[in-house]
Amino acid sequence: MDGMTTSLVGLARFGRHASAVCVRSVTPPWSVADVAHHTWLLATRCALPVVAVVFPAGMVIALQGLLVFEAFGAERLLSSLVSVAVFRELSPVLASVLVAAQGGSAFAAELGAMKIREELDATAVMAVDPVRVHVVPRFLAALIATPMLHLVGCMAGVCGAWLVAVGFKGQTDGVFWANLWGLSRPVDLFGSLLKTVVFGALIGLIATYKGVQASGGAAGVGRAVNDTVVVAITSFIVANYFLTSALFGALR
Repeated sequence: MDGMTTSLVGLARFGRHASAVCVRSVTPPWSVADVAHHTWLLATRCALPVVAVVFPAGMVIALQGLLVFEAFGAERLLSSLVSVAVFRELSPVLASVLVAAQGGSAFAAELGAMKIREELDATAVMAVDPVRVHVVPRFLAALIATPMLHLVGCMAGVCGAWLVAVGFKGQTDGVFWANLWGLSRPVDLFGSLLKTVVFGALIGLIATYKGVQASGGAAGVGRAVNDTVVVAITSFIVANYFLTSALFGALR
């Protein structure tokens, strides 16, 4: 019972934190410069890892897809498979995982260190809202940067598949690009962008919550960072199923 009570209390605190952040996000003022600064740092910090992960994943999809399509004489459909897999699932999930691991952990560490050094309390004592000043810019940065990095991942995944299909396996370049949209539609790309907006919001809310709730010195900051990565990734992967069902299942 104690464990259940603790979980319910923690969930209520997170709900209060999420509502406070969301309300302040849509009711300026907040620092546009801070939002741009954190967005730039997050995007530049995660762009290369996203490319490094999604590019070879696209190569693997192309390699395995060719083995299947060759058995049915349908190699021309390879790029159609790649576009569906990369746009709908591969790039949104992998890009969000890296945002949580790189950006979310950094946000939790920064806010956790500020909480331990009582900087958040000092901000409140000066009659300045610490949520509006320190939390909202980081939340909005995750909200903005995650879809941007998803687009980078889409390009990387398709290019990785092209390298295998055209560069290594000798498929005609024109055939690859002509069939890229054979099984996918613009709604797939827009739907995946919507998914990454939701994922970015979850990452931003969880990272900032774990940061402002940190306690117990440096060890507490470390726990906040670890919890941010685990909880954020678990949350948006679970949410991914329902979003995929709504966007690409029932609505198609």
